[in-house]
Amino acid sequence: MAFIKLYRKKLQENYAFLDTIFKSRNIQWGVVSKLLCGNKIYLKEIIALGVREIHDSRVSNLKKIKGLDPEIQTVYIKPPAKRSIESIVKYADISFNTEVYTIQLLSDEAVKQNKTHKIIIMIEMGDLREGVMGEELIEFYGTILKMPNIEVSGIGTNLNCLSGVMPTQDKLIQLSLYKQLIEAKFNISIPLVSGGTSVAIPLILKNARPMAVNHFRIGEALFFGKDLFTGNTIEGMHNDVFKLYAEIIEITEKPNTPTGELGENVAGNSFSMNDVTDLGITSLRAILDIGLLDMQPQYIESDDTDISIVDASSDMLVIDISNSKKTYKIGDLVAFKIRYMGALYLLNSAYIEKIIE
Repeated sequence: MAFIKLYRKKLQENYAFLDTIFKSRNIQWGVVSKLLCGNKIYLKEIIALGVREIHDSRVSNLKKIKGLDPEIQTVYIKPPAKRSIESIVKYADISFNTEVYTIQLLSDEAVKQNKTHKIIIMIEMGDLREGVMGEELIEFYGTILKMPNIEVSGIGTNLNCLSGVMPTQDKLIQLSLYKQLIEAKFNISIPLVSGGTSVAIPLILKNARPMAVNHFRIGEALFFGKDLFTGNTIEGMHNDVFKLYAEIIEITEKPNTPTGELGENVAGNSFSMNDVTDLGITSLRAILDIGLLDMQPQYIESDDTDISIVDASSDMLVIDISNSKKTYKIGDLVAFKIRYMGALYLLNSAYIEKIIE
């Protein structure tokens, strides 16, 4: 068996650390829950922290959140698909938008449901994912202001998620200037300027954020405490809120090289003799009860630093325990730290048990 464990106390401490940072700077923030893949056990843990705003990219997950606590403000964090408009208006209080056509559909549906649907207009700032081009923003804003049952709650941007463009003080100043431009043109007030995700936290800690940027969406930093500029753990935070545990189902001394005619394995990879330095040597290998169906080896790292990952098939992971100072036996659990994408695979797998400590 294999399971992923959430450590409640570490999650609570990471949340308290972030909440203190944001409140001390008069910043609003919401938790991005898409990593949890709609798991109700873990969503309850997030709600128990005192979170009042949760962001997700799956409307089915927002539906679950509203079922757990209808008072939580739910935010759909990508441009809505046409076929999802009805459910987005029903379960998302706010959605991120970039298309006049889509906002018109949201307006029509909001009228049908007798609701006011809030939107945040996403602006393209260089990462080349979603966003209205800056030169089109005034015309765009003027068009949607006329739509019934639509309330523009703010503007925002997304950086680092596609092209790897990092948020800088200049980028956030530019976003602030868009706010000023729109407010001056239309004589209105824009409540929220959403400056991005966990990648912006180092700027906030350095007090390099323009004051007008008053909202952030945080996921990876909450669960992994990661400084996305340096790759290190933010001082005062935990990087192991989640851990993976996989059971050993075989331990055998085996050659380092396969025998027979070689072709591609199930993942489409081919064995190369160039990867083996000691062709005639054997190694002590253990097989774990987890595979590519549930995770990707490059996103996990054993707590035992003397263990190395050999490779994985669809439901088994082979590790080399030859150099470990520990004595392993069948049935033992091997613990792994997980990177963000590794947790995403694991939490999306129905075969991996999710538990809390």
